[in-house]
Amino acid sequence: MKNFILSISCICLLGLGSCKKTHYEWEGYTYTAIPTVKIDTAISALPTRQNAKVSFFNLKDANLADERMSFTLNWEGSGYASITSIEVYRSFNKAEASVPAYPIVISSPGNQYPNIAQFPIPGNIGTADVLYETVTTFPKTYTFTAAELAALNKVSLSSVAVNDYFLFKFVVNLSDGRRVAAWFANLADESRGEPGETRTGVRFKSQ
Repeated sequence: MKNFILSISCICLLGLGSCKKTHYEWEGYTYTAIPTVKIDTAISALPTRQNAKVSFFNLKDANLADERMSFTLNWEGSGYASITSIEVYRSFNKAEASVPAYPIVISSPGNQYPNIAQFPIPGNIGTADVLYETVTTFPKTYTFTAAELAALNKVSLSSVAVNDYFLFKFVVNLSDGRRVAAWFANLADESRGEPGETRTGVRFKSQ
């Protein structure tokens, strides 16, 4: 009897297809390209980290309107997927109920990554997000002053408070016709060193 049961088990292990009854949705996966961002840490009004994907404006600076933030947008497909364009969306947002600490707290592994995501993830497009432009040539570098971002988002700098922020989000149009506008949170969490950057921005501090 034991030999019979062992034989049946071996048949199932050797011919998994014949024993399998269920097809799972995840088995029909496809590859996508992802947006990537490199921020210019040198021009952030307050110190930042590249892996945090955030710049800062300082409300205590008399020249707040002239402070700058800059980032370079690109993409990565790892040889499996390519893109035709990336849609760039912009928005102004009031501070969340719970905001990341500043200075940025760096945690393991490798003393590289912030201990918490610097902006809400995953970066899906919402009703507050407005299309800024569609990019077809990469890499593309953006540089804005605080005054320019305020005008772009119809915000007065005099009304901005600590931890409010300007945010850019990205939608990928793939060469095979797919449009990726909703991202899984695990793609964009910089606190875990995830590979994609579905959003980046600049946060107001008072230091």
